[in-house]
Amino acid sequence: MTSDFTAHGGGKTAAGLSDAVYQRLLKERIIWLGGEVRDENANAICAQMLLLAAEDPDRDIYLYINSPGGSVTAGMAIYDTMQYIKPDVVTVGMGLAASMGQFLLTAGTPGKRLITPHTRVLLHQPLGGAGGSATEIRINADLILKMKQELAEITAARTGKSVEQIEADADRDHWFSAREAVEYGFVDRMVETPQEIGRRAEDGETR
Repeated sequence: MTSDFTAHGGGKTAAGLSDAVYQRLLKERIIWLGGEVRDENANAICAQMLLLAAEDPDRDIYLYINSPGGSVTAGMAIYDTMQYIKPDVVTVGMGLAASMGQFLLTAGTPGKRLITPHTRVLLHQPLGGAGGSATEIRINADLILKMKQELAEITAARTGKSVEQIEADADRDHWFSAREAVEYGFVDRMVETPQEIGRRAEDGETR
């Protein structure tokens, strides 16, 4: 996870999917985050969520995540949008949910945070390079510490862990299997089929 800070997402996108594919997924209320979290795809994801919420505020939105992480500020824009809109956001981890990818996976509606069997989850603290004058370095360091605290507090609230435990576990790269991610509280259930994803989401808690 780095901070800019980043937290390690007509033609084709960086994920290699055509615009037509994304439009087809949107018709099914599916948003795909594949790759690093950046301003460009974060803006698109926020816009897609707002659009789907306006179209039908009572139907779930599905956010599929296969991401190594990326920008903290871009990720927080997605997080705030998820909390702002009325529809429940079902998150589904597929492949990799690392750093900000993990944070967004855990940010789904409680009871509706899902993961596929071979997904790996990475928890770690924000990273950021420091340069410039001594004052600029100090300002950047203070900002990173504030971001670290904010991410830890939100993650603690959503996993049932203490802030102290989240901070300790995030101090170094901490990898989780899908089953371990369920046990830790990052997600609620492990799923294997699209039908099961829909069924699990319907069975989950709502806001």
